[in-house]
Amino acid sequence: MDTQVGVEVGGEIRSPAASSGRKRRAFAWLVAGISVVWAVFRLTGIEFTGFGTLLSTGTPYAVLGAVVAVLVAVLSRARWAAVLSLASVVALSFVVLPRALPSAQPSADGPSLRVLSVNMRFGRADVGSLMALVRSARPDVISVQELSPRAVEGLAAAGLGSLLPYDHLEPHWSASGSGVYSRFPLTPLAPFAPGEGHRMPYAKIEVPGGPPVELVDVHTVAPLGRDMALWRDGLRSLPRPEAGTIRILAGDYNATFDHAEFRAVLGHGWVDAADATGKGLITTWPAERRLPPFITIDHVLVDPRVAVGHASVHDVAGTDHRALFTVLRLPSAVG
Repeated sequence: MDTQVGVEVGGEIRSPAASSGRKRRAFAWLVAGISVVWAVFRLTGIEFTGFGTLLSTGTPYAVLGAVVAVLVAVLSRARWAAVLSLASVVALSFVVLPRALPSAQPSADGPSLRVLSVNMRFGRADVGSLMALVRSARPDVISVQELSPRAVEGLAAAGLGSLLPYDHLEPHWSASGSGVYSRFPLTPLAPFAPGEGHRMPYAKIEVPGGPPVELVDVHTVAPLGRDMALWRDGLRSLPRPEAGTIRILAGDYNATFDHAEFRAVLGHGWVDAADATGKGLITTWPAERRLPPFITIDHVLVDPRVAVGHASVHDVAGTDHRALFTVLRLPSAVG
């Protein structure tokens, strides 16, 4: 009978690996935390400068992210993570979804005013494409940003002057050039914008059958790096609504509804034309790429006594902005 001796018993002792369930719950808490932080910062109006300002433009998409966070938490059986994620969905929806709902309009009984705003991207927008839009939309006023001397020449050669014979132009070779074209007589008004920023022509337009309208061609600098303070100064310099005057502010604000500085502008009493018609989620930048535009930085703001009948965006070849077209109804008189 053989006897085995010297047999060793034992082996390497290892700690139990983290279960896949724990990993899923940890991930659920991570995405829930991101949603909660985003909602808190958006609701409180707190913004970090620099990258935080840029990141805030993604708030409409953060709603979708919060919905995903709810699903992840439910599937991971992380009950409290699901509750917090759901609270984030509600909070973010509260500030985003109203942009898709039309609002009540004032009973304006004066003439209509058709306003088109377009950024020409250093003056490189295709003149033929822009003129086709002008002929189809038949605007009474065009607010043009990034208007170069060459673009002015091209628009003149294409016959814009025969359609809109009055203008107040401040062209420039960089992005800072701007201009206003009008079907009706206009008078340039004193400048108000910060001297170091883009030019923002300001004019009074004599609208037949209605009160004069003061129009601002808005173009603030982008909130990048050292220009952050100048961006704030540009937004804060914009004229405000006041009794006895009808004003319209149309252009490229380089700001969305999710920037506290832009909401402060709206807080003075301005009405965003796209938002008033339930089209506040329609994006305007960057156009002319494989992917559609993903943020809304072009706006037409109107006096609260002005009714907005129509707002739409249109592609113009050669520029990275969609043009914004609005049809407004003015009050017959202002006190």
